[in-house]
Amino acid sequence: MVALGSLGGIVLAGVVAHGAWQARKAGPKRAAEPAERTEPREPVLGDIDSLAAARIDGESDDGPTFSPRERRVGKRVTQRLDALIDSIAPLTVDAPVSGEFVVAHLPATRRAGGKPFLIEGLNSETGEWEAPALGQRYGEFQAGIQLANRTGAMNEIEYSEFVQKVQAFADAIGAMADFPDMLEAVAAARELDNFAGQHDAQLAVHLRSRGAAWSVGYIQQNGARHGFVAGVVPGRLVLPADEEGAPPVLTLTFDSQAALADDPNIAAVRDVTLSFDVPQTDPAREPFATWQKSAHGLAADMDAALVDDNGHPLGEPSFAAIGQELARLYEQLGARDLPAGSPAARRLFS
Repeated sequence: MVALGSLGGIVLAGVVAHGAWQARKAGPKRAAEPAERTEPREPVLGDIDSLAAARIDGESDDGPTFSPRERRVGKRVTQRLDALIDSIAPLTVDAPVSGEFVVAHLPATRRAGGKPFLIEGLNSETGEWEAPALGQRYGEFQAGIQLANRTGAMNEIEYSEFVQKVQAFADAIGAMADFPDMLEAVAAARELDNFAGQHDAQLAVHLRSRGAAWSVGYIQQNGARHGFVAGVVPGRLVLPADEEGAPPVLTLTFDSQAALADDPNIAAVRDVTLSFDVPQTDPAREPFATWQKSAHGLAADMDAALVDDNGHPLGEPSFAAIGQELARLYEQLGARDLPAGSPAARRLFS
């Protein structure tokens, strides 16, 4: 969805810490000792779109800017079809077929334009819908294309491509496909996209240096003290979620060019952004409280000011106002049966 929702981004710019972390006059503040190399651990869901970066800004009476947004180790997140966000076509076969036969005829890619689609089989033994797998037998199938995501609503061309690919799969396995009416599917996609565009949000705050600039190692070392690890993108640290493959709870980002510098101790950074993706993150993980705590902790450790997009300082009244807006957004998402952090919400807001 190109236009993003009601809750917005507060941006933080930060400073560096003091005491034992005092900067050298000739350059940015450095880590006390070489920071340990941390392998990228940013969780990524397979076949999920990149998060859009666009913002449409608005302001609350209390000053903070709300920018509508732009998708551990435990049970792995598995994508499943959901009638709330997918247009689903049943595929009927005369008799159960083997997983080997099905897998051999699956489409090479499960995308139609900018929209992912899924194919599931009803396991003859377990009675569960699942992605077709070797060694299993399936008596029914269904295919569904996602109606909307952060690239916008599904359109007629994407739906036609979906039908073409699924029909070829159905013909190959001897199935009869029953596709929803295209005009009805496209209308449902636009309605869902409109809802999502009004309820999509990222909260972000800037940490801005009060004095000397920071080196990349200095940022990484301070981030590590608050649980952040290296992400897969240069200039990005993440606070991982508990589920394997789930989006991170928080992200801490800074200039990617500085992160790629030949000598990260020389590259100077004066501003880092701490954020979390509201509909992607489970409220049970308390991302808002964690966001505030991390913001204040990093600001204290790095001698940074917490400011919004316009450079205005953020105090407790601003955070309280944001919390009230966030609570309303959570209620609205839940009323649509798309609670923040749910599998369907993560797919929709991706």
